[in-house]
Amino acid sequence: MTSKELIQQALLHRETNQIPVDFGATSVTGIHVKVVEQLRTYFGLEKKPVKVSEPYQMLGEFDEELARIMGIDTVGLTPRNNMFGFPNENWKEFLTPWGQIVLVPEKFITTSDQDGALLMYPEGDRNAPPSARMPRDSFFFDTIVRQEPFREEELTPEANLEEFGFITNEELNYWKKQIEKIAGTDKAVVANFGGTALGDIALVPAPFMKYPKGIRDITEWYMSTIMRQDLVRAIFDRQTEIAVENLKRIHAIAGNAIDVVFLCGTDFGTQDSQFCDVDTFRSLWLPYYKRMNDWIHQNTRWKTFKHSCGSVRPLIRSFIDAGFDILNPVQINAAGM
Repeated sequence: MTSKELIQQALLHRETNQIPVDFGATSVTGIHVKVVEQLRTYFGLEKKPVKVSEPYQMLGEFDEELARIMGIDTVGLTPRNNMFGFPNENWKEFLTPWGQIVLVPEKFITTSDQDGALLMYPEGDRNAPPSARMPRDSFFFDTIVRQEPFREEELTPEANLEEFGFITNEELNYWKKQIEKIAGTDKAVVANFGGTALGDIALVPAPFMKYPKGIRDITEWYMSTIMRQDLVRAIFDRQTEIAVENLKRIHAIAGNAIDVVFLCGTDFGTQDSQFCDVDTFRSLWLPYYKRMNDWIHQNTRWKTFKHSCGSVRPLIRSFIDAGFDILNPVQINAAGM
């Protein structure tokens, strides 16, 4: 049984001869670049700088050799631009604050603030305000909230929809090339097409945009899910409309080459509870998740993947009702998990 067949069988809830393994196919199943280097050393692999495949969390790339040794059953497809709005290309060496030499994209450009923290710039443009900060003793970046002042009566859905648009021919060509690269693979293909995460708090502040508008402050966004539900629904409704149309266009070129779509990484759990109650989730999020999941299940063979940190046991029934096939609840030490 190939890795692809193994995961397909598991997702059909059929008995398999082993547990499927995914490390590195998505931004929520990755491993820090420091640990990836340690794994390479442990397995006696060539000592070389590890590529930072996802710079926001400083996740390391699993090359084919390491993936084979670890028995990884997946291969991931990711958007052209990363969390800071620039492509992972034209690699260069970079010395991390913890003393590791890694490979980072050409536009991975940092400066230091007065406390010795690293500052990261959206699209690699130092003329724009920095959008993320890595404290001196940290191992990953934290978002810098860049909330512009606003008047309540002037808030519009369009401001928070600036980053969501219909897929361009250039982007379709990018996905076509990515799909061609994995043609014939015996691993399960996990794709993150982007644009389908509803209110993901890692994305709301838009660290990939130079001058984001709308509600970008984390506290304001969470308050909006209670105080401005009509506004949030309008954002989700339009975002879902765009997402479904984009999925249609991608499916036209990808077909059944994709096994799993990473649809959403919005966290609904804290260490001890949930960010919202079940009724709020079912009213505010579920209808839009269901529209995306329903289209996928009615028109493709793809399975859908939902990530959430925290204590989400009370919401699992609702995740199922929303149509998700896979739940990635990584915080197993949270209450009830």
